[in-house]
Amino acid sequence: MADKPVKEPVVGGVLDKAAPAVLIVGALLAVAGFVLNFTVAGLVNGAEVSEPAVINGVVVGNKLLLSQKIFYWHMPVALVSFVAIAFAAYYAIRFLMTKRSCFDTRARIAMEIGLVFILCTMVTGEMWTRYEWGVWWTWEPRLTTYFILMLLVIAYFILRNALADPERRATYASVFGILIFIDVPICFMVTRLIPSSVHPVVFRTDSGLSPDMLLPLLISLFGFLCIAFALYRLRLRAQVMEDKLARIQDALED
Repeated sequence: MADKPVKEPVVGGVLDKAAPAVLIVGALLAVAGFVLNFTVAGLVNGAEVSEPAVINGVVVGNKLLLSQKIFYWHMPVALVSFVAIAFAAYYAIRFLMTKRSCFDTRARIAMEIGLVFILCTMVTGEMWTRYEWGVWWTWEPRLTTYFILMLLVIAYFILRNALADPERRATYASVFGILIFIDVPICFMVTRLIPSSVHPVVFRTDSGLSPDMLLPLLISLFGFLCIAFALYRLRLRAQVMEDKLARIQDALED
């Protein structure tokens, strides 16, 4: 029995046509969530640390101040970065199974989107760290594991640029992309695995977020998911057009 042909993802269809509108909707939702967190959400309810801790002379307890509002963008962009890396790992597996370059392209673009949101997470996280903990950086478990994640993603692109052979580049990058994904659950669970962490634990069995906080958070999260999806589709469509143009140029030169 002959193997079933692998169905390649469609480019230029309804999803690509809807991408600009989805990008606008996502931007509006992200802004709406941020505005609601200043006008609706409580100031300090819901975020806590396992126990009071002193960092650089500042006592960190379970009451966060106004700068905690950055949480409504910081947490969504972090979750979106995890989702993007998960998709990159998925397409990496598809490439290793099929050796189709289209899946390597999608894995690379998903990792690009992941890097964008990782950088957004680091910037917003540093703002929070500076004004809540009194320092720009501390080797707190989640910060450390996420910092390692950022270095791994940067190394992913260094690896791709270091290899000239397309098939070797795609194969090595796919394997490395899957390894990068292993750090994602570690980043998410580290505050539960290490109770002494001063990083807030938000999703807890005792309903850590009240409704007035949960609504702006979910609106922001959905907005950033829309932005990530739209950026991915637009970037993918541009890449496909560039590849087609390159093939036409090669044909003309021959």
